[in-house]
Amino acid sequence: MSNQLNLISKLSEIRTSIFATMSKMANDYGAINLSQGFPDFDCSPELVELVNHFMKKGFNQYAPMPGTIELRKEISKKNLRDYGRLYDFEKEITITAGATQALYTAFSAIVNSDDEVIIFEPAYDSYIPAIIANGGIPIAIKLNANDFSIPWNEVERSITKKTKCIVINSPNNPTGAILNSEDIVQLEKIVKDTNIFLISDEVYEHIVFDNHKHFSFASSEELSKRAFVISSFGKTFHTTGWKIGYCCAPEYLMKEFRKLHQYIVFAVNTPIQLAVAEFLKDEENIYSLPKFYQAKRDLFSSLINNSRFILRTCDGTYFQLLDYSNISNKNDFEFSEYLTKEIGVAVIPLSPFYKNGSNNKIIRVCFAKKDEVLKIAAEKLVKI
Repeated sequence: MSNQLNLISKLSEIRTSIFATMSKMANDYGAINLSQGFPDFDCSPELVELVNHFMKKGFNQYAPMPGTIELRKEISKKNLRDYGRLYDFEKEITITAGATQALYTAFSAIVNSDDEVIIFEPAYDSYIPAIIANGGIPIAIKLNANDFSIPWNEVERSITKKTKCIVINSPNNPTGAILNSEDIVQLEKIVKDTNIFLISDEVYEHIVFDNHKHFSFASSEELSKRAFVISSFGKTFHTTGWKIGYCCAPEYLMKEFRKLHQYIVFAVNTPIQLAVAEFLKDEENIYSLPKFYQAKRDLFSSLINNSRFILRTCDGTYFQLLDYSNISNKNDFEFSEYLTKEIGVAVIPLSPFYKNGSNNKIIRVCFAKKDEVLKIAAEKLVKI
């Protein structure tokens, strides 16, 4: 007789994340890891010193449940400066254990059984599990194949009486596409006079290239009144392992968010919050980011420009999509496995970003790496 009891899984079709799978494969075969989205270089020594400073000062116990006042005040200032939206730091901003926790909490706050949630594919892989775990139904709409823009006519056709929420990710992981002003206008028209909520995943808000502008939902009166706007200091300050993000939302939404937040994590790392609050006071620590990552994007692009890969447009994030249709007929997972095991470069296939997979011959690489690492990886890819 089995020792296992009968358990009905809430996520029976969900497997191990492709990021964990490919990173393990990279370690097993000693490949250069351009798969999982994290920098391989250090964060600012000043930021590390600030964390150490607050630890030594004794700030090592629980922070307030919504986050330290110091950090919430700085976020409020930043949003007003960048997007013209004054979020009340007491009632409308909550510090979270990374953006993924913020996303899950936002879904949990609004999604009930049989609610429909519109997402756009390729989509970051945490959305669908969070929707399903809360009893919702993910409605997947494919982004336009040529430029990964949003097909707004299809969005309008997909709205039903059950539509509870629309999820937008800009700059987009994995495509590198960004919203423009017309996208904001289209979405405003669609949700106006409806009871549809929005979750805006803006973790790469400060990694936008070629003098493009990031259009935050915070900057729109119509969108902000119904939106959870989520971002991440891990992406902004090269500290993904610190798992610190935040959510901004109008008070009525934040009340529901905090009801769940307090029982999921209660509070986030105290000395890191205080350090980030201090670090935010120097605006250069944020606004130097586009130039920094654009240089890496351009370096990597130039290094593989003469390869058989086709580079897709990258307007933001630190991810570059490569079309390998000129190279192989393998599906994207098989090709990613081949690159990792035989060529020595670990990448991410694009199909896991689709609910039902994809036949696109496209892979994603992360260029948030040291220049010397990008050069070695590019040398290997160019030889294919």
